[in-house]
Amino acid sequence: MSGSKRGASFEDLETVPPHRVGEIVDGELYVSPRPAPLYARATSRLGMLLGKPFDLGEEGPGGWIILSEPELHLGNDALVPDLAGWRRERMPEMPHTAAVTLAPDWVCEVLSPSTAVLDREKKMKAYGREGVSHLWLLAPLQRSLEVYRLEHRHWER
Repeated sequence: MSGSKRGASFEDLETVPPHRVGEIVDGELYVSPRPAPLYARATSRLGMLLGKPFDLGEEGPGGWIILSEPELHLGNDALVPDLAGWRRERMPEMPHTAAVTLAPDWVCEVLSPSTAVLDREKKMKAYGREGVSHLWLLAPLQRSLEVYRLEHRHWER
């Protein structure tokens, strides 16, 4: 991952090669590699596990929209979480745009050596600032899941 440009704008994302992920956090453009198979598989499996009961309502409560790697335009930030979810009462219809401008209710970042610092530090702060109420950090190599809830603008475990 590289923080390559200060004062970045959404137009700068168009210069990012398709085999990379571009994000803007606090005005800085970060370009990361696409997830390696281990991390992509962890994301896919979690998406499948949550999708049935929460998104599709099969053997679960339903009421959520769960997306894999959505591009979020939140204020001046452009974030791409590994998974994100919105309660349908807040987002009753899917946007017809490439980027979603409504902050999700939940995000999950799958931590890899190339993205862990960005995910834990800058992106976590940005999600809190934008009012995302739940954040999961999944670390496949460590086989761990950290669960956070936003309380009074601070993350609590």
